[in-house]
Amino acid sequence: MNASPIVFDHLATLGDTTRSRLLALVEEREYAVGELQRILQLPQSTVSGHLKVLAEAGWVTFRAHGKSRFYRMADALDAEGLSLWRIIRQEMDDAGFRGDDRERARSVLSTRVDRSRAFFSEAAETWDHVRADRYGSGIVSFPLLALLEPDWVVADLGCGTGQLAVTLAPFVARVIAVDRSPEMLHAARRRTGGTLSVVDVRGGELEALPVGDGEADLAVLNLVLHLVVDPAIVLGEAFRILSPGGRLVIVDMRTHDHPEYQETMGHMWPGFDGDHLRSWLGATGFEHARVRPIPPDPEASGPLLLTAVARKGRDAG
Repeated sequence: MNASPIVFDHLATLGDTTRSRLLALVEEREYAVGELQRILQLPQSTVSGHLKVLAEAGWVTFRAHGKSRFYRMADALDAEGLSLWRIIRQEMDDAGFRGDDRERARSVLSTRVDRSRAFFSEAAETWDHVRADRYGSGIVSFPLLALLEPDWVVADLGCGTGQLAVTLAPFVARVIAVDRSPEMLHAARRRTGGTLSVVDVRGGELEALPVGDGEADLAVLNLVLHLVVDPAIVLGEAFRILSPGGRLVIVDMRTHDHPEYQETMGHMWPGFDGDHLRSWLGATGFEHARVRPIPPDPEASGPLLLTAVARKGRDAG
């Protein structure tokens, strides 16, 4: 039997999406296996296996540096392979995940000089560790500290274990921390025991907040909007409790493809896109809504994040 034409050999190699994603990355610059693992969010054994296939087929080469191997696209490729790769690369550039891959790659590259881990936890709460692993250790304070005024009342909506409330307490007049889970409230009260004069922990639903009209100057929804059935109702409640000119800050996941979160963590929404959030905020009555991506933490294993900021009009009742 005659051997298959070379183009079919190339198709067999590049027909796997993961291998094509790897090749698209190492075409632009070389990466270590661990870096590629973090970018694609796959086990190291999976990444190494695909790289081995690409290397044996002549698509990638590598250099050893200490205990690491750095991979790059091979310089010499046949014309058939290059023609096929141009077609595949164009299709990948049109796919949404390529943007995520590039963004994670930029973040990984920025940490090459200093790779020291910076994960800190203030208590032994399980949820704190899970959240730090999934979204990065800076998620609590990164979007907020520049917004704070010392005379503000801040509503931490969906406060969980109170980690954010404790972080905000030294910078504002009062923090109202709201959650519906008795277990989370117990952990929050235990954590804020030394700052109860500043932190007011209240049990209640986000759809019917135990907060008075106009009582807060800033409301924060930090990784909780995806857990509610109707985000528009929650945004309406946030609008109600804000004083005229008050601000709302949202931190949540961008639209992602992790359907398992619905079963394992009770997620109601697979993240949000900017247009959808801006539409909800505008319909609720908020003004000057801005939605921006948060730079990814290369150590985080979960979806990419975004932040949204909006203001209640000064003439609003």
